[in-house]
Amino acid sequence: MSNLVIGLIGTAGLFAGILVGVNVMVVLGLVGALGLAALVGFNASTALLSTVFFDTTHSFYFSVIPLFLLMGFFAMRAGLGEDLFEAASKWLGGLRGGLAISTTLGAAAFGAASGSSVGTATVFTKLALPQMLNRGYDKSLASASIAIAGTLAVMIPPSALVVVYGILTDSSIGALLIAGFIPGILFALILCLAIWIRVRMNPELAPMETARFTLKEKIVALRMAGPLVLIIVAIVSGLYLGIFTPTEAGGIGAMLTFILALIRHRGIKGIEMRDTLLETMRTTAMIFAILMCALLFSKFLALSGMTNAVGGFLTGLDVNRWVIVFLVALIYLALGILMDAPALLAITLPITHPVMMDLGFDPVWFGIFVVLLVEIGAVTPPVGINCFVVQSASNGRVQLEDVFRGLLPFVLAGFVMLVLLCVFPQIALFLPERMQ
Repeated sequence: MSNLVIGLIGTAGLFAGILVGVNVMVVLGLVGALGLAALVGFNASTALLSTVFFDTTHSFYFSVIPLFLLMGFFAMRAGLGEDLFEAASKWLGGLRGGLAISTTLGAAAFGAASGSSVGTATVFTKLALPQMLNRGYDKSLASASIAIAGTLAVMIPPSALVVVYGILTDSSIGALLIAGFIPGILFALILCLAIWIRVRMNPELAPMETARFTLKEKIVALRMAGPLVLIIVAIVSGLYLGIFTPTEAGGIGAMLTFILALIRHRGIKGIEMRDTLLETMRTTAMIFAILMCALLFSKFLALSGMTNAVGGFLTGLDVNRWVIVFLVALIYLALGILMDAPALLAITLPITHPVMMDLGFDPVWFGIFVVLLVEIGAVTPPVGINCFVVQSASNGRVQLEDVFRGLLPFVLAGFVMLVLLCVFPQIALFLPERMQ
C-alpha cells in the first residue's frame, strides 16, 4: 500500500470520525498517531509524538495564548462588557434596531479585550438578549446579531486565533495582530449596516426605543467604558510602534484588566481569582491539546505525500489565481462548520499556506482572510458553535432554529467583507507595512 493511499484512508477516517460525533481532538490525535505508525513504524512514530508535544508546550511563542486568555477572563470579571453595552445603548438605543447595533459595537470593543469569540457571545447573550427581547425585538434578529458579533473578537487584536496562525505559518505575530484592526472595525460597521437595512425593510423586527438620555448621561456612560478603550489603544499602539512584543502585550493587557477588576470589585475577592485562573488553564490546555493533535495529523499528511499532492494539484490548475482563492474559501467554509478553529488551521495551513505563497499572496493578508473565513464557519449551520453558545446562554428564551433563521443577512455581510479584502488588500496590509 503506497503512502498516498494511507494518507487518503487517514483523511477519510478523520472526517468519518467527526461526522459520527467523535471529539475532534481525539480523532485528530488517533488518526495522526496510527497513520504515522503505518508510515514510519512504531518506534519512529513515538519519537515524533514526543517531539510535537515538547515543541508545543515549551515554545515561547505559545505563551501569548494563556496571557490573552487571562486578559479576557479578567475583562469579564471586571464587568467591562456591561459598561460597553450600556454606553453604546445610551448613544444608539434611540435608533430603530439601535440595541442590536449597540450589541455589535459593544461586542467589537469587548472582543478586543477578550479575544474569544465564544466568550464574547456568552457575555452579550446574558447582557443584551434579555433587553432586546423585553423591548419587543424579533428573536431571530436579536440572537443572530449576538452570534455574529462574537466573531469580531478574533479579528480585532489581541486574538489568540491570529497567534495560532502566526505560529503555524512562521509569520510575524505582531504584524498579524495589527493587520486585524482595520478589517475588524470595518466588519463591525458592515454588520451594523446589515442590521439597519434589515430593520428598515421590516420595522416590526425592532420597535423604536422610547427611553431618552441626556448628554450628561451619555458622557458618563462613555467614561465608564473608557478604561477598556485605553487598554485596547495601549496594546495596539505598543505593537504598532514596536514598544513591546505580542507576549509582552498579553502580559500588559492581563495586568491592566486585573487592575480594573480590582477597582471594580474593590478587592480581590470579587474577581474569583481561583476560578479565573482555573478557567484560563482549562481553555489553554484545550487549545494546546487540539494544536498538538492537529500538528500530529499534519505531520502524517506531509509524510504520506497528501500535502504535496493537493498543493501540486491546486497550483497546477491552469486558471486565474483568484479561482484558487475561491476554492480555498469553499474548503474553509465547509470544514469550518465541522471542527474547532485551531484544529482547522492546524490541519489545512500546511497545504493552503504554501499554495497561496506560491501564487504571490501576502502571508499577513492570507492570515486575516483565513481567520474571517473560519469565523463565518463558526456561525454557519448545521454546527455553528456561536449559535449553540447563544442558545445555551439564553436560558431557554430562544431556540437554535431562531438563531439560524436570522443569520442569512449577517453571513452575506461576511461575504461582503471577504470580497472587500480581496479587492482592497490594503485594508489588512496598510498598518503592518507601516509598523516600527
